[in-house]
Amino acid sequence: MMRVFLFVMLMIISICISPSKEGQASIDVSANNAVLIELNTGEILFEKQAHEIQSIASITKLMTAIIAIESNKMDEEAVTSRRAIYTEGSSIYLEQGEKMTIRDLVYGLMLRSGNDAAVAISEHIGGSVEGFVYLMNEKASWLGMTRTNFTNPHGLEDDNHYSTAYDMALLMRYAMNNPQFVEISGTTAYRSDKRSYSWFNKNKLLTKLYEFCTGGKTGYTRKAGRTLVSSAAKNGHHLIAVTLNAPNDWNDHINMFEWGFNYLDERTFEEIQTEEELYEFPFMSESVKVPVFDADEPKKTDILSLLPSIIKRMLGMM
Repeated sequence: MMRVFLFVMLMIISICISPSKEGQASIDVSANNAVLIELNTGEILFEKQAHEIQSIASITKLMTAIIAIESNKMDEEAVTSRRAIYTEGSSIYLEQGEKMTIRDLVYGLMLRSGNDAAVAISEHIGGSVEGFVYLMNEKASWLGMTRTNFTNPHGLEDDNHYSTAYDMALLMRYAMNNPQFVEISGTTAYRSDKRSYSWFNKNKLLTKLYEFCTGGKTGYTRKAGRTLVSSAAKNGHHLIAVTLNAPNDWNDHINMFEWGFNYLDERTFEEIQTEEELYEFPFMSESVKVPVFDADEPKKTDILSLLPSIIKRMLGMM
């Protein structure tokens, strides 16, 4: 059986040094509250006052979106009410009496943060905004969002409307298991048949700042500050980040993601070392051990992603 030996080229001049999990304090975030979790397991990789109750602004719409998607009414048309068109804040500029599918409204909700879309969705699915809010809180309770309470579907300020960074991570983790949600959350532009122009996603991580971003939702009110939930995937790892009241949220998320991916790559290498046959070769009067892989049984993790971890060990000997 053919075997493939992994050898590290010493002339690589730029590498990422992976921090240990104990080095969480080295992640500098502007956010008052933050959390980074692994999507598949829910493991918390980094947190900063993640369980503190705060205003959350428009990331509320993650709950509105997933309830709408799970209602199986995406192709039904909602009729826009007077209440919807007079909802303040971000808008997709619905007109009273206008009909639009729930699907289009969810895209308008997620990409453009339309508060009018949130109300139209709520009234159609819940029978009223209040009826829909009841569904939101029932869902939150079912998901274990124990420090969350919703009073509206859009996130406009209300003293009794709140959540935590961790609870919102739980919500995003759940939603990311729904293929329709994943598609909508990761869409950069969408045009409804009822519009002559496209809606472009406000999430700059997705559209231009971070190539590994797979989706998310932005938010802002004067009281809540900038809020952001985002997801990213790299080297077979999937992460979710949440920040509340973060003046520099784009960079916060990029920094958390990069730290998280490096940490998981490092940990993956450690796990492989304990499971696989190791090949030992001399280096700088010491020896370096690297895994030997069976060519007929490729690993789930791209072994190239582990090069920084291997090189780190070699540099530590110099």
